[in-house]
Amino acid sequence: MIQKMLASALFAGVAAGLLAALLHFAFVQKSILLAEEYESGSLTHFQGAAPAGHDHSDGHDHGAATGTEAEAGHDHGSHDHGAAGEEPSEFQRNALTGLFSILIYTAYALILVAGFGLAMAYGRRIGAREGLLWGIAGFAAFQLAPALGLAPELPGTAAAELTARQVWWWGTVLSTATGIALLAYGRGVVFALLGLALLAAPHLIGAPHLEGFAGIAPPELAATFAARVLGVGLVVWAVLGWTAGALWSKETATA
Repeated sequence: MIQKMLASALFAGVAAGLLAALLHFAFVQKSILLAEEYESGSLTHFQGAAPAGHDHSDGHDHGAATGTEAEAGHDHGSHDHGAAGEEPSEFQRNALTGLFSILIYTAYALILVAGFGLAMAYGRRIGAREGLLWGIAGFAAFQLAPALGLAPELPGTAAAELTARQVWWWGTVLSTATGIALLAYGRGVVFALLGLALLAAPHLIGAPHLEGFAGIAPPELAATFAARVLGVGLVVWAVLGWTAGALWSKETATA
């Protein structure tokens, strides 16, 4: 049974990863390539220049994930400048983006399936419809809630210290996921209040930011990029949850 469930998670993860890569190339890649032209100085925005000593690394998803992402936990594959300053070919870059998308969403699928197993142990039935809701909850925990404090960033965007952002990102993911679980499966006012408190806690603490704003790409491009990353993430998470739930229901019914 465990082997069948793992196979279901792998199938759902690969399918979602391929979809994520396809949507990334269709909606996100162009924004990243354009931002890299601003980062390199090929293009300028109101004669702007990169802030001295700005941090090119981040814990955000420049590609199919936020993530994301995980983007350090997030997906860095789509902003890979290569080793020793050598730029990868377009084929290599696209292949790595697709590979990282598959790996990331396969990991997410394994997390979902583990959650399905825990829910089943408490008598909860998981099918395609429930899987869809779990997928949307996964999007909220891994992408939407972290993006409220640390929006998906274009290449070349100045940001706070990497470790601090990673700690806040992971704390937000865990707090949001636990809060959603308490609201969905907890019984009583106490669980509901605790769930709401966990949802709000990371944002009351606040994400680490630099003082003021700095960037070398137009803000319109950054807004378009963030919106498309989150839109792609919602679609892929929904498909991932639905597929994983449908396969889980089928495999557990025949186990």
